[in-house]
Parts: sequence; C-alpha cells; structure tokens
Amino acid sequence: MSSKRTTLPLAAMEKLLKKGGALRVSDDAKLAFTQVLEELADEIALKANKAAQHAGRKTVKAEDIKIASE
Repeated sequence: MSSKRTTLPLAAMEKLLKKGGALRVSDDAKLAFTQVLEELADEIALKANKAAQHAGRKTVKAEDIKIASE
C-alpha cells in the first residue's frame, strides 16, 4: 500500500464501503476511495468558497456547500 498521506482516515473509508455492501475491503481500495473523495471534497470546497465570496461573505455556510455540490 502507498504511504501517501491522506486527510480522511482509512478506517472511515472501510466503514463507508462496508455500509455500501462490501464484505471485505483491501487497503488499496480504501486508499483509492479516500483519494477520490478528497478530490471531490476539494472541488466542492473551492466552489463553496466562491459562492460565499460572491455573496460578499468570508464565511462558508451550509447553503454554499449545498450549491457547490449540485
């Protein structure tokens, strides 16, 4: 398994994958899932920040996240 540092814990990735129906989850699958989710999270965070700035705010609110994730 790669030693790449991730923001999200691999144990949480296993839990999410098992919640989705997986019986067993490899370490590589946990890492790949983490990388995909972090990329999506980065995109949403950037869009949410832009939405907040567009509204004249420095604070990102839940509504910005909802808009950004659509």
